[in-house]
Amino acid sequence: MLKIEPFHDTETATMTYVIWCDETKKCAIVDSVLDYDPIAGRTSTNAAEKLIDFVRQRGLETDWILETHIHADHLTAAPYLQQELGGRIGIGEEIKKVIDFWVPIYNTAADTPSNAGQFDSLFQEGEIFDIGNLSVKVMHTPGHTPACLTYQIEDAIFVGDTMFMPQLGTARVDFPGGSAEQLYASIQRLFQLPDETRVFVGHIYPKCGEKPMWETSIGVQKSDNILLNETTPFEDYREKREARDQTLGAPRLILPSIQVNMRAGALGAPEDNGTCYLKIPLNKL
Repeated sequence: MLKIEPFHDTETATMTYVIWCDETKKCAIVDSVLDYDPIAGRTSTNAAEKLIDFVRQRGLETDWILETHIHADHLTAAPYLQQELGGRIGIGEEIKKVIDFWVPIYNTAADTPSNAGQFDSLFQEGEIFDIGNLSVKVMHTPGHTPACLTYQIEDAIFVGDTMFMPQLGTARVDFPGGSAEQLYASIQRLFQLPDETRVFVGHIYPKCGEKPMWETSIGVQKSDNILLNETTPFEDYREKREARDQTLGAPRLILPSIQVNMRAGALGAPEDNGTCYLKIPLNKL
């Protein structure tokens, strides 16, 4: 039986999920967060420690640390979680396209393998892997980025940024390699799943005093998503999505996040003074 525990990181609006097989106690962690203060240039593991405590208190064994894509709004805690809990770090094989775009901008070819060998597993479309007795199907759902994945487990899907809660619509498509056409097709594919399929989103933005909500369903998305429901023509969606994207600035942590996340969470080798440094490419975004 599939069990799911959500964790909401309020600083980055990110949803992380611990998912596990109740019979075998094998688990996976989806879209973890490493705390990062961009003003002080300081990392911490407060969000990750909550996951670690939960996994240990429940007596779970970590098989997988999963990424739905390379995030532009938070750093991943994957290597720290792997150090503390074990497991393999997995992401979609199309991540190579993302790496190929960003490595020249950061000039980090020396420590960012273009073959994505820094990740333990590169999932292909339709691939199936296990978490204990749970079977996980990989769905390639590009559009937000070329490498976005959805993980389907029993009656649940974990969509990352592909879809948000219905009142918020869908992911933006103005990142490098983003495509309104691809995202439209990806969501239409998700709409083919049964209406009762549970949808767990990657970010939530509750208003002050509003109860956080991170779970919806395919049926509700098809009827209520404000940008793309089951009757929305592609051109209408493209026009609304691209107009919305023109009003959005770059995510606050995009430059440190992509640099770290495309290395599977590695902060980079310390220099001769023992300090790690992040690079900020000027005038590139």
